[in-house]
Amino acid sequence: MRKIENQKPVENTLHETRYLTGNGGFGTARRLYNSFAMRTALFLSLTTILCAQDASIARHPDVAGAIRVFEAWIDEQMAYRALPGIAVGVIHDQKLVYSRGFGFADEKKSKPVTPATLFRMASHTKLFTAIAILQLRDQGKLRLDDPVSRHLPWFAIQPATDDDGEITIEHLITHGSGLPREAAADYWNNFQFPAKAEVMKTVSTQKAAFAPDTRWKYSNLAVSLAGYIVEQLSGETFGAYMEKNIFRPLGMSSSSIGVPESRRGDLAVGFGRRMPDNSRKLMPLTDCRGIDPAAGLTSNVEDMARFVALQFRGGKAGGPQILKGSTLREMHRVRMLENNWQSGNGLGFAVRRNKEKTWVGHGGSLAGYKTQTWANITDKVGIVVLTNGDDSRPDAIASRGLDLIGEAIAKAAAPPAKPPVWDPSWSRFAGLYRTLWGDSQIVEVNNALVMFDPTGDDPSAQQKLIPQGNGVFKLDGPTGGGPIGELVTFLEENGRVTGMRIGNGVSQRVGR
Repeated sequence: MRKIENQKPVENTLHETRYLTGNGGFGTARRLYNSFAMRTALFLSLTTILCAQDASIARHPDVAGAIRVFEAWIDEQMAYRALPGIAVGVIHDQKLVYSRGFGFADEKKSKPVTPATLFRMASHTKLFTAIAILQLRDQGKLRLDDPVSRHLPWFAIQPATDDDGEITIEHLITHGSGLPREAAADYWNNFQFPAKAEVMKTVSTQKAAFAPDTRWKYSNLAVSLAGYIVEQLSGETFGAYMEKNIFRPLGMSSSSIGVPESRRGDLAVGFGRRMPDNSRKLMPLTDCRGIDPAAGLTSNVEDMARFVALQFRGGKAGGPQILKGSTLREMHRVRMLENNWQSGNGLGFAVRRNKEKTWVGHGGSLAGYKTQTWANITDKVGIVVLTNGDDSRPDAIASRGLDLIGEAIAKAAAPPAKPPVWDPSWSRFAGLYRTLWGDSQIVEVNNALVMFDPTGDDPSAQQKLIPQGNGVFKLDGPTGGGPIGELVTFLEENGRVTGMRIGNGVSQRVGR
């Protein structure tokens, strides 16, 4: 395992790899590279990168086994689906535990994918635009409930209904604005993205699809407008603001808006989806121009690992802590739900619940590139998957990677379970307690005290009393209703328990 700031591979644990070849079409033939010379040439893309000072997690048997399963699965996905290339990075807290490239960044030049290979990140850009908005909010330069027109006086769009409310900045970065998905041009098919001036000129000719707050509706136009607000309030171009206030402080030295001419040789060649004749079209390099705040980012696994690590940090803003911890938590909280209630949006971040844990992140899709990042906030484990094929399905790869490697890392990194704290004298607290509003039953279960409503329908719906010391407990439970997180003490007179105090509420002991 390595710290995020350390990019040097120190150990090669792989001895063989497979990659896809073909006559310009990434056919299904596989070659095995067994010679030392070839393995050395492909070292960076084919190695599991570890850091000597903390390699124990990556070498943990469960983690190493999960990596082997994941890599075997990816190898066959590459073979059977004839995928061009994939780069993967798995992060635990502030360290990049695992990174590897599969396949080619440029097959014609036999250039392999490595964790340093650049990819177009597409809609990942929306995360960075939202962060810029929150930076300006924290500086007092805007409010999330500001109407967009306050900062962009030229903004006007035909309303969806007669009583549409004002579109706010928060609507733009939560996909609650109801705005059309795109600006007024067919740039996803002809790759002629409009300049900012064109977007400004044509937005008044467009009509909102829904009134604000009606439903979650994804919109590149909305987030582009948010980027224009960043430019307006900062006095800088969008790319310059990103470099100064986000990329540089985070150490994302390979990241940029667009692709600088000097870095184009580091960019993976992008391919379209595989067609029925097994061919793949070479996709053009896209300049997103006025849509840059929604789609213009270029980055790699190494830089994105730094971004993921930010999501697991707290503290005051400053230096690499580009947002204070409380603002990051605010961004991760769901603000707008999809209609099926299975997913939603925070401030910029997509939010998903998976196995009772919260994942935040984003995907991206630009001609020749599909990408996905997820950060499991609960376990402080994240994954970055970058691909250069339009049918690579990176969300499935990222999800399986977190399920396999991420869960193994979380278990390996967890501190040893502490033995339960129990004092046999606490058994005296078990019993029935009553207030005007209802009853609470305290029961001793396996050297612990639990509480439930004996008049309710489900006695398994329990809350726990967590010992805090000196006979004081804290109430814990699966939901936030009632005084969860508050202190519990028991009232006694002459050696007899007479009541229970939770927070400021007191209930009386019933019976003995």
